[in-house]
Amino acid sequence: MLAAAANTRKADYEHYVRATSWGRWILVAVPLCIAAQLAPLPLRFAHPIWASAHEGIGGLSLGPITADIGLTVNALMLALAAIALLGVTIVVVRDRGRAELVLFVLAGVTAVSALTLDLHRLAPAVAGAAATSELATTLAGFGLILNLAVMQLAAERAETRHSLPRSIVLGLLGLTGALISAAAVFGFSDANNAVAASFGVVLILLILVIRRLDLSPLAASALSVAALIGAAIVLTFLLEKSSGPILLRLVPEMGAETKAALERMLADTRWFGAGAGTFSAVGRIYQSDAGSVLTTPSAAISVFAGMGWVGLVTMIAVSLLALVRLFFGALQRGRDSFFPASAAACVLFALVQSFAGPGLLHPAAILCLSVILGLGLSQSVSQSGSR
Repeated sequence: MLAAAANTRKADYEHYVRATSWGRWILVAVPLCIAAQLAPLPLRFAHPIWASAHEGIGGLSLGPITADIGLTVNALMLALAAIALLGVTIVVVRDRGRAELVLFVLAGVTAVSALTLDLHRLAPAVAGAAATSELATTLAGFGLILNLAVMQLAAERAETRHSLPRSIVLGLLGLTGALISAAAVFGFSDANNAVAASFGVVLILLILVIRRLDLSPLAASALSVAALIGAAIVLTFLLEKSSGPILLRLVPEMGAETKAALERMLADTRWFGAGAGTFSAVGRIYQSDAGSVLTTPSAAISVFAGMGWVGLVTMIAVSLLALVRLFFGALQRGRDSFFPASAAACVLFALVQSFAGPGLLHPAAILCLSVILGLGLSQSVSQSGSR
């Protein structure tokens, strides 16, 4: 990465700066916040486990915020990998041909992941273990949106007098991938994951309608506000269907003992959490059965337990900031709007789905989302300023 950065051309650097101008500070702040949890602090600021260790065995009266240094180091490395991959993607897909290639690969990989979930549900002996269904559901949601973008790309190519047979083939492949992914999300996952995917599909269609009809800013704003109100009504309905802490209202049903343990854990979580990636370690304190393992029911709960209210609010704010940047970038990109539009839809799906399941905690999903976000950001800015 350092060697590549040292040999970056001026045009690539300028393109990266323009693509990340909306929030370049985030790329530095996220790993710094995780690294800060590893710093030795006075025990009154550290996790209580280090105060207990000091009382039991003595030693320095210092301790980190995290309850498990090893797990937080793993989380830091994953965050750095995701940010590095995002930056590389922004530079690589500056060229439209390479952007199309990356889109095709992403659409194909996510569709294959969705197919494994379809096959597992239809014939469990054929493919996959049930433990992979959470990741497959998340990738299927990405696949549905990305394959819709491939279909739009094929339509744009046909309209601009590219090879018609090739455009038809691309459109059929995109349709096949979208149907496979839709079957996995809407047929073989719970309702909340389906709602999250629906939000993404509605967003990409909203951008398509605004651009195709060439709506005025006032009409586009009115349509966007109506869609936002509709999404708020749906989310309010889903949240009011169950009781308890708001972070537990969209997750799948669980046993009473597990829910009670999670409620105690959430109630004890401090503003800065117990350390990024430490849910499994801290969960052992709250599980009632020594032989059982308390697993996180959603990515949002894991973020909250690891980074506290500060981390959760930051995650939501960063997602919304990226969503707005990609949305307006899509409206400005003309025939290439499907790149930032699909990235915005994937970000919206990921944000809602993070409260409904733990699929986004898998490194594969995190790295996939990094590439999608890099693709959308890179193609959301005009190339006219590049040399």
